[in-house]
Amino acid sequence: MTQYAEIIVDVPTMQTDKPFTYKVDEHLRNRISIGMRVIVPFGKGDRLIQGFVVRIFDNPKYQGQLKKIISVIDLAPVLNQECLKLAEWMAQETFSFRITCMQAMLPSAMRAQYQKKLVLLSNDINKDVKSFFSGEGEKDFDEQKIPTRILGQLIKARQQNKVEIRYTVKDKARVKKIIAIKSILTEASVVKERALLRANADNLKKLLKFLESHPNEMMPQRKVEKATNLSSNVLRTGEKKGWLTREKIEEYRDPRKNLNITRTLPKMLTSQQNQAVETVVSEMKREKATTFLLQGVTGSGKTEVYLQVIANALTNKKTALMLVPEIALTPQMVERVTSRFGKKVALLHSGLSSGERFDEWRRIEKNEAQVVVGARSAVFAPLKNIGVIIIDEEHEASYKQDNMPRYHARDIAKWRAKYHHCPVLLGSATPSLESRARAQKGVYRWLHMDTRVNQQPLPQVTVIDMRREAHFSNNMNFSKAMLTNIQQTLERDEQIILMLNRRGYSSFMMCRDCGFVLKCPNCDISLTLHMDTHSMKCHYCGHEEPIPRSCPSCNGSRIRYYGTGTQQVETELKKIFKQAKILRMDVDTTRRKGAHKRILDKFGQHEADILLGTQMIAKGLDYPNVTLVGVLNADTALGMADFRASEKTFQLLTQVSGRAGRADKMGKVIIQTYNPDHYAIKLAKEQNYELFFRKEMSIRHQGVYPPYYYTVQITASSRDEDQAAKKMYQIYGEIKKHLSQQAVVLGPTPQAVARINNRYFYQIIVKYKHENKLFAYLDEVLHKSQKDERDGIKIMIDREPLNFV
Repeated sequence: MTQYAEIIVDVPTMQTDKPFTYKVDEHLRNRISIGMRVIVPFGKGDRLIQGFVVRIFDNPKYQGQLKKIISVIDLAPVLNQECLKLAEWMAQETFSFRITCMQAMLPSAMRAQYQKKLVLLSNDINKDVKSFFSGEGEKDFDEQKIPTRILGQLIKARQQNKVEIRYTVKDKARVKKIIAIKSILTEASVVKERALLRANADNLKKLLKFLESHPNEMMPQRKVEKATNLSSNVLRTGEKKGWLTREKIEEYRDPRKNLNITRTLPKMLTSQQNQAVETVVSEMKREKATTFLLQGVTGSGKTEVYLQVIANALTNKKTALMLVPEIALTPQMVERVTSRFGKKVALLHSGLSSGERFDEWRRIEKNEAQVVVGARSAVFAPLKNIGVIIIDEEHEASYKQDNMPRYHARDIAKWRAKYHHCPVLLGSATPSLESRARAQKGVYRWLHMDTRVNQQPLPQVTVIDMRREAHFSNNMNFSKAMLTNIQQTLERDEQIILMLNRRGYSSFMMCRDCGFVLKCPNCDISLTLHMDTHSMKCHYCGHEEPIPRSCPSCNGSRIRYYGTGTQQVETELKKIFKQAKILRMDVDTTRRKGAHKRILDKFGQHEADILLGTQMIAKGLDYPNVTLVGVLNADTALGMADFRASEKTFQLLTQVSGRAGRADKMGKVIIQTYNPDHYAIKLAKEQNYELFFRKEMSIRHQGVYPPYYYTVQITASSRDEDQAAKKMYQIYGEIKKHLSQQAVVLGPTPQAVARINNRYFYQIIVKYKHENKLFAYLDEVLHKSQKDERDGIKIMIDREPLNFV
């Protein structure tokens, strides 16, 4: 009986967001399974594309001529039934395409790479076309790079069947292979071969002795070379003599090789830690998909709770998934988990090479790793029989994906928890208002840890009013109190963390003669001065240009630079504290792989006295010798047109304050601000989350904002501003017809940065509680967006956006 398969093809549009039926040839019948990747012809030109098998059956309803599957990429399914169901749910929840959701679950190395080639079929062609092929039978084909005259002739040659276009699909996933050796000598042959060796054949004698002591053992060649101090030529000689075999074997790329791993044992828990562990483990054993909120002050020992919950999952023959906000910024957490569970741990994050990520994914899929630690996308790790899912620092915005599919890792975690009947543990010292409100209502179970494990009090926090400092000093980067405390801390040989959430040297350049500000040519934002590269950079699109010597507008010479970034502060610190060793940690100093870890390792080994950085140093760091934390400007987020600005400021200040005094020494925090009376800063000083929660919830209620209302953001972008605005006004007119009187619509308005990368952005925000017709209309908008995209307009729908700017 003929077999058929339904394939979701790799074409992210509404027209293809459904399965297509293909015929399965006899030679593929026993090779194909649901969840495998296949190559299929698609469209009028039968171009070859990748797809995922979602169903296999015998009797198709379609009566026409069906195309055949060309080939199968995988030996085993790469998406199991859970993934296929999750992709379907995600597509509906996030207004995305199923193929996009499926691809989000796989390492980048497993996504298809397409090539288009022109193939010469006949030599009976004109000399221009022949010279294009340069004597080769085929050529990579990119219409944008071929001169118009040649392109026209190529099209004509194709119509005459003298040239054809071929599409190929490349699988980027590559297994790493290394050379390994294996001794094939017997005891008797060792004696015989030793007798035959010349007296001065020292290297061969050494090799023979090594092989004798490692019978029938397959060993990587490089390890043998290192152990014996012999060259590869000597090993090849041994192969020729019949002493050993050399063959290629598979080897995993290991992202843990540079970690500082020392095996650790579980610590004695405090009563609050023990209660948290027992409560979560109880639900795990009952196989209940309960969501917990673990609210614990900084230094209360949340990490140890996570580790002991994971240990219980492993004891019960289950696996565990742990998410951290940005794994490159929290190497200490990775090292702690790996130190406790060793080779059972797999890492999944963007800091890995594509090969490392592919190998870690395969280790998980083969059940060779039972604990996964990773950033947002690790929520899709192919773990089976999950016992617990942990999300550390659950309030962090990095858990929300910015592009399609626009999912929040917390929502995916809760879906998977239901599928596996296991608890979800959300941890934070400063939970998001949404999670904290759900805990108060009983939607989440609420666990508290309000004391530090070392019984030390939270650090003393001092707020400095920089408006008053202006009367006494010209230094707007450092208050007198900040400089005094830095000096005293250095004299005690203790360490300091300083945070300024703005990178670069100066925020913008302005001409004092005409007022001209140098802006990005692609975005509505000023360029930032970077002294390390002697350039002006755009932090949105990456545009870079030399520092102007005169004003580009009036040719004036009175150019000044305003605002302060981490580079400028680093320069100033070196002038004031000449003996201090300073490390700077921001996007500019951490571009290379492993740079975060190298900087933090140096600081942890006390090779530096001061760690200066942006918000990436605010979380996940635990250094016993850090006794002073300084926030140079607490107002950077408060000025943003964002209803979560106060919440983000409170969270950031509380988190960075928690880096001080985490061991036996008392900690101190100094916060510099121009808004000392703002409730977010006053309550961060007191580290009073509960009072902040009540205050902020009251403001959200009055402003009709989450968590009291749900929100959805619809954005239109185009290179033509009028086109983007017109489309947004059209959607606004239509969406009003599908909403009740209770819904609130904001806009249409340009986004705060109206132009990014030469595209103009307009948006509307819908705030609602229950709107039955809204989602059907948004599906319609997504469907129509395919036509809009052909006209250069991109429509984006973001459910529960984390900011509106």
